[in-house]
Amino acid sequence: MTDQPSRKLRCAMVGGGRDAFIGAVHRKAMALDGQIELVAGALSSSPEKARASGRDLGLADDRNHGDWQSLLADELKRPPAERIDFVSIVTPNHVHFPVAQAFAEAGFHVVCDKPLVHTREQADALVATVARHGTVFGVTYNYTGYPMVRQAREMVRSGQLGELRKVVVEYNQGWLASQLEDAGNKQADWRTDPARSGAAGAIGDIGSHAENLVASVTGLEIESLCADLSALVPGRMLDDDGSLLLRFKGGARGVLIASQINTGLENDLRLRISGALGTLEWRQERPSELLHLPHDGPKRTLTRGSPWLCESAQRASRLPAGHPEGFIEAFANIYGGVAADIRARIAGQQADAIAADYPRVEDGARGVRFIERTVASSKSELKWTPW
Repeated sequence: MTDQPSRKLRCAMVGGGRDAFIGAVHRKAMALDGQIELVAGALSSSPEKARASGRDLGLADDRNHGDWQSLLADELKRPPAERIDFVSIVTPNHVHFPVAQAFAEAGFHVVCDKPLVHTREQADALVATVARHGTVFGVTYNYTGYPMVRQAREMVRSGQLGELRKVVVEYNQGWLASQLEDAGNKQADWRTDPARSGAAGAIGDIGSHAENLVASVTGLEIESLCADLSALVPGRMLDDDGSLLLRFKGGARGVLIASQINTGLENDLRLRISGALGTLEWRQERPSELLHLPHDGPKRTLTRGSPWLCESAQRASRLPAGHPEGFIEAFANIYGGVAADIRARIAGQQADAIAADYPRVEDGARGVRFIERTVASSKSELKWTPW
């Protein structure tokens, strides 16, 4: 991926302690290329659990904190040369905004899990803070880190599909087909709670990934949408199933499905893009393959690691073709992009565009807008809700 740096970037983590799923994923991803080390944290909303989690990971006692406010105060007291380079926020959604806003306002670079925040007003405030302080702010829409997603983006943007006409994106899971939130499942508990998850359930948790994938690969902008959100498991307060029709600026049409009650399905994210000259298909469960169906020739399967892929796809790969890469590596590519941008700023340089390829705070803000408009559309009696 990159040459070894002169020193590792120092990271602090908020959230992601014992029993958390996504925190461990982030830590593995940021460690993969040897560019980043976790040196500080406030790893749980419970001070006792936070410190115990930090000890599990070998954090020094003086950088192992019971809450994020103490973490921030401690870093600000340290000499600049000893401070963290960025903070990674992997808490439930309702904690994202206060932590991200406080660290960005203090001039720290930030990586935040998605969806970014609860409301558009919070998102706008974060965008303004990042612009005012000139900090790096990455949002971990990790599926944009897959090499074949970047290959699809290059093929679309270079005109190989011609004028885009139809986009279909589906994100189907089955893990919430029963009422796990009443059975002590931590992940289900907060994701189905409006106070912590926000205004949406499945459409915020995985539908935001689907929207970001479409926007990142195609560059299309939503003009209006028609949404149907449902809570199909009895007693559930937030949607666990969503179906959307999309109209894009320029005339293209789209369909977006996000469901967590498709019994037996695991992590079935798939994207199909059709234009006047052909179609591309990609599936997250077979991430090393991109199917290209041109209108004037045989279909072909492009594979990760092949020498004829675009530079962005090549640089997102670590292993030769045929050696599996997947979820952790895609996450690591997002962290690699953030690291490249931070290093360039430390050196007073402009980051290489391909190296610093990661979703920004503006992408996260657009995702919040998508969730809000989708919820509004589902509640409306009108067929189409303007963007």
